[in-house]
Amino acid sequence: MKFSVGLGRPDPAFLECIGANRDRIYEVYFSWGDFPNGRSSQLMDGELPPWEMQKRQTDALETLSGWKIPLNILFNANCYGAESQSRSFFNKIGTTVDYMQSHYTLASVTTTSPLIAKFIKANFEGLEVRASVNMEIGTVEGMDYLAEYFDGYYMKRELNRDFDTIRILHGWAQKNGKKLYMLANSGCLNFCSAHNFHDNLVAHEAEIAARDNAYQFSGMCRDYLKKEANILRLPEITNFVRPEDMHLYDTFFVAAKLATRVHRAPAMVLNAYLRGKYSGDLLALLEPQHSVYPYVLENGETGMRVRRIE
Repeated sequence: MKFSVGLGRPDPAFLECIGANRDRIYEVYFSWGDFPNGRSSQLMDGELPPWEMQKRQTDALETLSGWKIPLNILFNANCYGAESQSRSFFNKIGTTVDYMQSHYTLASVTTTSPLIAKFIKANFEGLEVRASVNMEIGTVEGMDYLAEYFDGYYMKRELNRDFDTIRILHGWAQKNGKKLYMLANSGCLNFCSAHNFHDNLVAHEAEIAARDNAYQFSGMCRDYLKKEANILRLPEITNFVRPEDMHLYDTFFVAAKLATRVHRAPAMVLNAYLRGKYSGDLLALLEPQHSVYPYVLENGETGMRVRRIE
């Protein structure tokens, strides 16, 4: 299995790991500038100013392009607000993509917007257009409805362990000349009822940060997992795939995405999946990372189990 990995805050150790294993790297995905996306802005950082963050990202993209590693740009915000259909917004997307193609090894675009997908297909021949995992596509119908605009699809994460459905989706993709991808290390809880609300907040984080806010929202999962009964159910209410089990997916997916853009130790995550083995608390590999101390999600030869540290 090859892996798609996310470039967040430039990390020399992570970049070195990518370069050393470029034969296993399908692509590197990234957000750009002030475009809203599925995570925090690439330019926001508690220590460095925006222009320094942009410079470091540019340097990293130049290095990756020098290694001939394909790049994937993200337009995967859950909401673009009043700009969603504006001419100025699509002009900005067009000039950005054109610049990326001219200067780097841009090979594909991932988006949540059917309109952005339509725009890229109409104006950038040769770029693969991919449906984001945030679209939650998990049926043949869901893929077929948008087949005119998308070349590939990320499968709904909750289906990661449902091989009967995976076979159906893979069969349709093969028959229709489409590519199927998966997200391997999501820490999100299955069928989260607050997921879309949270993604919308992230898309509008710059506007929200400028307000005098009455409440903060960091995800319902954190409060939910404060209860011991819920912690003990973690293996069954999550959808991540252990590094040891990735070989089971080789037949069905073109590549597996690893969520590494905001992870504290992205090189550790990538190395674990490259080796196909990890010893320790599996929660450390996930994004979001849940701290449920004094419990750990212990990984072993026969599988995983929740264990209390005495």
